[in-house]
Amino acid sequence: MATARGSRENRFLVWGGRGWIAGHLEKLLKSQGKEVFTTTVRMEDREAVKTELDAIKPTHVLNCAGCTGRPNVDWCEDHKEDTVRSNVIGTLNLADCCFVAGIHCTVFATGCIYHYDDAHPIGGPGFKETDPTNFTGSFYSETKGHVEEIIKYYANCLILRLRMPVSDDLHPRNFVTKISKYERVVDIPNSNTILTDLLPASVLLAEHNDTGVYNFTNPGAISHNEVLTLFRDIVRPGFTWKNFTVEEQAKVIKAGRSNCLLDTEKLETKLREYNYSVPEVHEAYKKCFERMRAAGVK
Repeated sequence: MATARGSRENRFLVWGGRGWIAGHLEKLLKSQGKEVFTTTVRMEDREAVKTELDAIKPTHVLNCAGCTGRPNVDWCEDHKEDTVRSNVIGTLNLADCCFVAGIHCTVFATGCIYHYDDAHPIGGPGFKETDPTNFTGSFYSETKGHVEEIIKYYANCLILRLRMPVSDDLHPRNFVTKISKYERVVDIPNSNTILTDLLPASVLLAEHNDTGVYNFTNPGAISHNEVLTLFRDIVRPGFTWKNFTVEEQAKVIKAGRSNCLLDTEKLETKLREYNYSVPEVHEAYKKCFERMRAAGVK
């Protein structure tokens, strides 16, 4: 990776510019006074990617693009070629073009590539960044696991594994919005990513040109029932929900769902170098819902 850029200020280019997380990143970077651009150029179109990079000349690309499916990852089961084109070919192409141009590339990836197993039972140790992936229950997760195994060798890439991201509003993409609208939910502890806590950390890591793979979640795990209880108690009094088992859930979804705890020791250790800390997930949710309530969200 070419790194000689003189003393030029950082210039950020957010890929997937119309997306939910991309919008949060753009707003955050602008609030910090950073120079930021967004793009919706298709990642798999190599010539278009090269033209965009040459025109904007970013120091840092933040890749929020990719295919998650609408309304959920079940879509990917019936659109495998489209999913590969975006999540594998596109992600690799953008990272490679950035490498050739000497640009740091942050990839907002997923931690939904693991599932509780004998070595990592519920309540046991979390999956570390070095653990091999073990969840292929959905085609979406399978593509993400495969591409990470390749892209981690790029010396310009920072790979951040988000899980069940949550914003301070009830946007349709917010994990809380999703489970609050389900007729029934499973009650399994999982790692979650509270965007207000983690997105500033992504900017810090990118600006320091950090690379490699990081589990990018709040420390700890929280169950769906715990999330919805806090939601009821703080945001929406009287809210009710019902549970069902994983076996019952499997009958109404096309693809399996990942359930896991990610170990965040590596992330926490790195962020301490920059005097930044991420709150434990229960405390983070409480603060998130308090911000919702203060903003009038119901």
